[in-house]
Amino acid sequence: MRGPGQRGPGQRGRGPRGGRPTSGEFQVESDYEEKNLEVARVTRVTKGGKRMRFRTLTVIGNRKGRVGFGLAKGVDVAGAIGKATTQARKALMTVPLVKDSIPHAVRAKYRAAEVLLKPAPRGTGVKAGGAVRAVLELAGVPNVSAKILGSSNKINNVKAAFAALKKLRAPVKGEVKS
Repeated sequence: MRGPGQRGPGQRGRGPRGGRPTSGEFQVESDYEEKNLEVARVTRVTKGGKRMRFRTLTVIGNRKGRVGFGLAKGVDVAGAIGKATTQARKALMTVPLVKDSIPHAVRAKYRAAEVLLKPAPRGTGVKAGGAVRAVLELAGVPNVSAKILGSSNKINNVKAAFAALKKLRAPVKGEVKS
């Protein structure tokens, strides 16, 4: 029989009753850079009046191929940024790189936002605008050309950029090109 505070097998790194990890148990990786792309005040109208909250769109990356984004709301800006950063840490993904660029051209759409990413030769840099530029820079893609087609909504453009990055596939080793 276990006493209070003793965890059973499979409950390592969890809250007092199992379930989700407590807030202090996420590994804090200081090598991740954080960028707040949008901080907006949003309002909900209730019968008692208007309730103001803050919504933040945060992108984090280590400039070495790992990137993630988070979208969260909070009563104050700091709380919203904290929630968005935690979400972004949970949603990190790896971007495949070949010859200092992405492996192939890719096009992805999220709602009305469409993003086109194309590989670029060494020395080109990041040729992209808006929210897509921030995502690619934090991902650590040194040379890429990108175009935002359709909507200029930052949230949808970030989601379209991540959809495009998820479509990327690294070339198979030993593959013969004809």
